[in-house]
Amino acid sequence: MAERSFIDEVAQLRLGEGQTFTGEGILAITKALLENGVGYVGGYQGAPISHLMDVLADAEELMAELGIRFEANASEAAAAAMLAASVHYPIRGAITFKGAVGVNVASDALANLASSGVRGGALVIVGEDYGEGSSIMQERSHPFAMKSQFWLMDPRPNLPSIVKAVGDGFELSEASNTPVMLMVRIRSCHVTGRFATRVNRRPPLTVREALANPQRDFARVVLPPMSYVHEQEKVKHRWPAAERFIAARGLNERFGPAAGRVGIVLQGGMYNGVVRALQRLGLADLHGGTAVPLYVLNVTYPLLASEFLAWAEGKKAVLVVEEGQPEFIEQQLAAFLYRADAQVRLHGKGVFPMAGEYTGQVMFDAVTAFLRQAAPELLPAAARAPNTPGPAIPDLSRTVPVRPPGFCTGCPERPIFAAMKLVENDLGRHQISADIGCHLFGALPPFEIGGQTMGYGLGPASNAAFDGGGARRAVSFIGDGGFWHNGLTSSVGNMVFNKADTLTIVVDNHYSAATGGQDILSSRAASATKSTRHPIAKAVKGIGVSWVRQVDRTYDVARLRDTIREALTTPRKGPKVIVASSECMLNRERREKPLRLKAIAEGRRIEAPRFGVDEDVCTGDHACMRLSGCPSLGLKRLDDPLRDDPVAHVDRSCVGCGNCGEIAEAAVLCPSFYEARVVHNPGGWERRLAGWRARVRGWLASRRARRRLDFGATA
Repeated sequence: MAERSFIDEVAQLRLGEGQTFTGEGILAITKALLENGVGYVGGYQGAPISHLMDVLADAEELMAELGIRFEANASEAAAAAMLAASVHYPIRGAITFKGAVGVNVASDALANLASSGVRGGALVIVGEDYGEGSSIMQERSHPFAMKSQFWLMDPRPNLPSIVKAVGDGFELSEASNTPVMLMVRIRSCHVTGRFATRVNRRPPLTVREALANPQRDFARVVLPPMSYVHEQEKVKHRWPAAERFIAARGLNERFGPAAGRVGIVLQGGMYNGVVRALQRLGLADLHGGTAVPLYVLNVTYPLLASEFLAWAEGKKAVLVVEEGQPEFIEQQLAAFLYRADAQVRLHGKGVFPMAGEYTGQVMFDAVTAFLRQAAPELLPAAARAPNTPGPAIPDLSRTVPVRPPGFCTGCPERPIFAAMKLVENDLGRHQISADIGCHLFGALPPFEIGGQTMGYGLGPASNAAFDGGGARRAVSFIGDGGFWHNGLTSSVGNMVFNKADTLTIVVDNHYSAATGGQDILSSRAASATKSTRHPIAKAVKGIGVSWVRQVDRTYDVARLRDTIREALTTPRKGPKVIVASSECMLNRERREKPLRLKAIAEGRRIEAPRFGVDEDVCTGDHACMRLSGCPSLGLKRLDDPLRDDPVAHVDRSCVGCGNCGEIAEAAVLCPSFYEARVVHNPGGWERRLAGWRARVRGWLASRRARRRLDFGATA
């Protein structure tokens, strides 16, 4: 069950010639693939392109009608390997995955693909999320394109440009027999707009038709001596062919006056930010018309020396807008100028910060600083003086608390870490590795469990150095998504092969939850197009793990605690695996809440749990919060002057998972939590019974009030 359904929006993918498409960038990319005769599509979900995979899955019926093969690949490496279909056959293929981490996982297949070259257009749509919206290490995909000689496109972030880039990417790939990376940033994926559509094209050769006439070309196999020839082909044939195509088709764009004393070179994805900064300085209008010459690199690799030098001719200074580091584009342009002995001063990093996202204010400050140095006459008088103060920006760090990511309310992964914390309280601190996924939040307060993460599915592998027969066994966490992505072979298989005496806890929440709730092999729901319901416990037993425990309700903190303690104290040697399983609460609520609300609206009886804290019983030591961290569990100050400390309080965001009470019982805390049942649309008997109970409670409360001593002031 994906985070978002695109069933309704997919209808727009059927629009024909001359009609107008309106929607998000991810839908526009899918439409562009269909219009350009793609033969097969694959990928691995991951922000910011998770929704692109969801769109493709929802459009599977339409793609089948056109003879297009769609595959939700097991990993980025599997997706990249899929592009092998374009090596021997003139079939256009496209895959998609998250930026730097996806490229890292897929690097082996991508490098081989770039070496052998392609006949059909091969497009890798990379969801680049460098900057403050990223959930990964801060790296770029650019250096991989340079290393393996993929051509890299970075279109302007509007729908017509993105759609055009898809078609240009396929044609560039075919013209140069080289795979192409199409980089779409977070804002590109989710920008909304419109463009004129074309008719969807059936691929001239489908993969099914290709199967009937298999092709082989020994020269395309990446083995010596062919691999040496491939390198020469890149330099002598593919690269010049790409440069000719880019120049002839005008893929890079120029805006503003043809001549000027200064100019700005920018990545296509930075166009909106640059124009907005110029608008704030009065140097551009609302339609993008600019007084400063712009050279927009919709293709950031390879760069064209002749095209750049012709544009830079006659200019005194040029600013390079390149987000991220190292400054690959700036270094290449500087080399062009040096070799041509051009007397143009190049500005870039230094005016811009070396690292960090180019927000609106960063862009404005850098463009202003450049123009102050190189062309102060272009600036309004108020902006010409150095160190001119900009608009006052409040220091929000003084008033807004830092909010690191955390588990959702009712998340079934929270009790797993509470149980681990209880075990560590008894047995002492353990060496614990983490993994990519929601469970990585366990490394943050209040749990602080998990010291390092090395990659998706590599949590147990990153603990391999610690299997030294010490006093305490090393512990690793891995999610179900990471388990099927890479963990079964690289982590669990590694443990079995090396007879590692360690514990791995597989956090099974039934979905690839961190990427949007997509189904995986172990998902419990039946799928019409995918094979699910394959137990993780069965898989690990199948590769040789004999000590396996399955816990099917993670909210049972006491059972989890005892199971983890058993794994860490048993004299039995060898790898141990605990599969801790409960459905992701976010996905469960997405599925059940609409049904519950509908039933209530129809007048049907619905009973729902509601949890609370008895204020008279709560001791106020807040141990329950340190073992839970649930967003719905907070503090409440009482009116009682004899109780200064606030007590625990469950707010209305509670989803009724019961974790707080389970923790209180397992940790032997104060018994202050209670469960009530809220009945919607009760029957007549329930209404009468509730009325009697209310009258009895009222009578008892009034009697108690009459007996209470009054210490109020007397006359």
